[in-house]
Amino acid sequence: MTFESTNFVIQIIVLVWFIRTIKFVLFWIYLWQLKEYHVGRFIDHFRTHKGKKLLLDPLLAIKIILLLLLFIKPLLFIWPLLVIYAAESLIFGRQILKRSVKIPKITFKTGLLVLVSLGIYGLFIRADIFVLLLFDIFVPIIVSLVVLIFQPFFVIARNRILKKAAKKIATYKNLTVIGITGSYGKTSTKEFLTTILSSKFKVLATPEHKNSEIGIAQTILNDLNDKHQIFIVEMGSYNKRGIKLLCDMVKPKIGIVTGVNEQHLATFGSLENLLSAEGGQELVKALPKNGLIILNGDNKYCLDLYKNIYAMAGGALKKRIYTVQKNKIDSDIWTEDVTVGKESVFFIAKSREKELAHFKVNVLGAQQVQNLLGAILLAKEFGMTFGEIAKACENITQEQAGMTLKKGVHGINIIDASYSSNPDGVAADLDYLSVFGGKRVIVMPCLIELGAESAAIHRRIGQKISQVCLASPDHAQRDDLAIITTKDKFKEIKEAAVQNGMNSERILLCDKPQEILHHITTLCKEGDAVLLEGRVPGELIRLLEK
Repeated sequence: MTFESTNFVIQIIVLVWFIRTIKFVLFWIYLWQLKEYHVGRFIDHFRTHKGKKLLLDPLLAIKIILLLLLFIKPLLFIWPLLVIYAAESLIFGRQILKRSVKIPKITFKTGLLVLVSLGIYGLFIRADIFVLLLFDIFVPIIVSLVVLIFQPFFVIARNRILKKAAKKIATYKNLTVIGITGSYGKTSTKEFLTTILSSKFKVLATPEHKNSEIGIAQTILNDLNDKHQIFIVEMGSYNKRGIKLLCDMVKPKIGIVTGVNEQHLATFGSLENLLSAEGGQELVKALPKNGLIILNGDNKYCLDLYKNIYAMAGGALKKRIYTVQKNKIDSDIWTEDVTVGKESVFFIAKSREKELAHFKVNVLGAQQVQNLLGAILLAKEFGMTFGEIAKACENITQEQAGMTLKKGVHGINIIDASYSSNPDGVAADLDYLSVFGGKRVIVMPCLIELGAESAAIHRRIGQKISQVCLASPDHAQRDDLAIITTKDKFKEIKEAAVQNGMNSERILLCDKPQEILHHITTLCKEGDAVLLEGRVPGELIRLLEK
């Protein structure tokens, strides 16, 4: 090979190297953003099957071998490298056209991280092939170092924003702040409560799923004004003292704990830490002496907190509790005659003061009754009657509950619960799936961040899947389908489902949207139902909704 031709090949390698490097820089910043720049959550990702695949990628091993060979005879092995980089660049282009490339949401922070990371790579674009390949292999480490180096500066900027937000909210002396925390049910309860209270008061609530300190602070700075009477704050955390940080900023007078389970146990490190934050202890301690805490009496951890509240916060704090049925504890509010339809729930709510009302709410699944009760009980504390609350509930939509029912291909019912998932949510959504009498399919990934409890929880999920997929009026064997999209605890799900009577051939491991679509459309016809639980592939949702 002549010098000119060799130089031309190297220039082509540099070009395709930079194109494919853009993809991987974007991906690693996307992953950090997805994990909210939380080191524990980021590291926990590599305990999952997808995370392990990133670390044990066969192509990475090939590149390491090529690196060694290039050190010995560089000209001999540039052609394989050209083929690899050209293929990766073409795949990147195809993903862009299919809109399947994983990129971070555009913010000032992600923009800066991308520019700095690509700038580092740009400095070496004229380096030799050996250096380019070396940088390629270490792209996860280099991008992560960029993130970690800049993180202290972002923390400083964040703390300034938090102080500014705390200073602003402190000026609104007549504002009542409500803090909502828990492992599950936070967003739905916040949305229901916002709709109900907005029928009578000027209400501001944190938007969508923005429950972190910066999202709450931005809501205060951008949206809160002196016309608001109530500010409803959804509070999320992955660390002990995380809820305390939020309470120090917004100073809630009323708190709700919607329910606690093992979700995010891996990031908290221990159940004790989880119970301190999302379990409501920090919220209780932050409330003023004349404050109010409302707890879900159907949850064992909330029930324990209710029983020990005065030892923790003193006797002046008011406490209220809600349960779906009254037989667990002397509830302040409970239900009777709960009926779950395909598009609504119907129930009678009763209170300790002997007030009752019929409710019809356009949300999916019996689990929403629990979240509605928390909102109804708190609305009563603001002086609203059951009649006023029931009328306000007519304005609640499926989207506010985080699960929607749509018609998909071939008239199949698509139950979209794909934003997020947790152990209690999976069980509740499967119960809702059983409302449909035709063929039933559940598509879901294994759950993450469950720590040491993960295997046991996935066995319970497998058992629940078998119950729903075997349930029929005549107890006959059904040919329903469970499609699990990630490998992490697939074995545990399948073993438990089979042990409880489900046909092993009806539990599949598949992560390819087109293949999943084929399985669904082969089995299902008009009127059958598919539950999309948790973070299933976005392409699958688009294919099913066409």
